[in-house]
Amino acid sequence: MTAEENKSNWWIWKAFWILLFLTTFEVLLGMFKGSGSLPDFLVNETFLGLFWLTHIFIILTLIKAGYIVMTFMHLGFETKALRWTILLPPFVLIPYLLFILLTEAVHTYFIQ
Repeated sequence: MTAEENKSNWWIWKAFWILLFLTTFEVLLGMFKGSGSLPDFLVNETFLGLFWLTHIFIILTLIKAGYIVMTFMHLGFETKALRWTILLPPFVLIPYLLFILLTEAVHTYFIQ
């Protein structure tokens, strides 16, 4: 591999390290939850029907998905308006759909 080829592949290594860090952080959170060493408010307190730790997992997953779309679908090189047009709907609709799912589940749980 020549030095010129090595310079052109820097972006894939950057994406690898960023995604590895985020995934490792998620796995460590899961391991710490299993061992019981996370703070009580993350594991026991809820917001909108989910534990705070679950909200952290959802946010980190959305961040990783957005980064993957920006990097591997080459959306990062497009105009800002196109990026927002593609990224904003999932970032609005996924939490909205989760909210509907959770409120309906709580409603159904209390009716039975």
